[in-house]
Amino acid sequence: MALHKMMGFTLILTQMCFLIPIIQAQLPSATISDLSFKNMDFAMNLYRKISSYHDKNIFFSPLSISTSFAALLMASDGVTREELLKGLNLEQLEIANQPELVPKLFQLLHENITRNGSLTLDQAMALFVHQQFEVEKEFESQIKMFFDADIQPVDFSDTKASVRFINNYVRQKTEDKVIELISSLDDMTQLMLINTIFFQGGWQMPFNPNFTASAPFYINNYNIAQVPMMLREDKFYTMEDIPLGAKVLKLPYKEGVSMLILLPNKGMDYTVVDDEITASRFLRWISKLQKTKIEVVMPKFKMEQSYSLHKLLPDMGMASVFSNSANLTKLSKDGGIKVSEVLHKAVIEVDETGTTAAATTTIGITSYSLPRTFTINRPFFFFIYHEDTNCLLFMGRVIDPTKN
Repeated sequence: MALHKMMGFTLILTQMCFLIPIIQAQLPSATISDLSFKNMDFAMNLYRKISSYHDKNIFFSPLSISTSFAALLMASDGVTREELLKGLNLEQLEIANQPELVPKLFQLLHENITRNGSLTLDQAMALFVHQQFEVEKEFESQIKMFFDADIQPVDFSDTKASVRFINNYVRQKTEDKVIELISSLDDMTQLMLINTIFFQGGWQMPFNPNFTASAPFYINNYNIAQVPMMLREDKFYTMEDIPLGAKVLKLPYKEGVSMLILLPNKGMDYTVVDDEITASRFLRWISKLQKTKIEVVMPKFKMEQSYSLHKLLPDMGMASVFSNSANLTKLSKDGGIKVSEVLHKAVIEVDETGTTAAATTTIGITSYSLPRTFTINRPFFFFIYHEDTNCLLFMGRVIDPTKN
């Protein structure tokens, strides 16, 4: 097929996370648990890929990325579909003659997280389609059914108007937190798939702002930053992963969602910890948490991170969907389409009131009584997860709290 016939398909992911209270739901089925576990392993793999490029702050939403590619799965076939399943770590959930199983699991996971409307995890999906591009009716029906997607016609030949239209959509979905997601478009673009997550929450035990004071944060052996450090003394769930050389602290939001902090011990290189973070290890951490009275000292921080995932995902086995050999025939019989970009933008802010941001085996894990103070004054990792499903909503790494 001549190159001039290839048409771009841009996939854009963006999220602001804002946690609000939820009630405890019934334990999820094994299939939803399997999906959460597989998504968590994908998140750890993607995290390591991102961290291999730099030693800066990291923040992204595994759920947003996986959900978007689950929608793309319905459009793919052949080698492209096989690569997506393997890259997303979902191939073991695939059942012959049941291509809708994985999208259905994502739908059930979302319903479980937001059941009874008690958690407003506003995860929206939109498919922007060139006015002259014909989408297969079955794909259109499926993306509406499983992901409640908006399908919007756009004249991509008018790039300025298209950019304005799409940015307005994102701005509305993130309540003006993301003002400009894209600044330009290729006039050959045929489709754009956008996923947004809006998420907010207050700490179950807020920090008193009167106790917040400037204190040193040890970025590395040579650099120290003065940052506002929050303080609270209370009973918190903690544990220590002795083989890993790190401590774990759970900071609950109001009902059902928590932030888990992984703090490498003094003198421990955080890059060594990077390589050892897995889904199994995460589940061991939360299964061994014990409540104890401690004083938590934690930095306030905010981050805005953007990633061009189309430059990272091919190295994780998902190459064909970005190439001229992409098989997206379930999306359109026209052929000649591929994914040209995957953009992911994440924003988070942690302060005294909360966060604003758009396992069975116990080998090698020993609980112990932490010292009275849990001081987070050096590079650390954090994970925001839904407790009933163990679904990893967001994860990140803070190297320097002063860097946005």
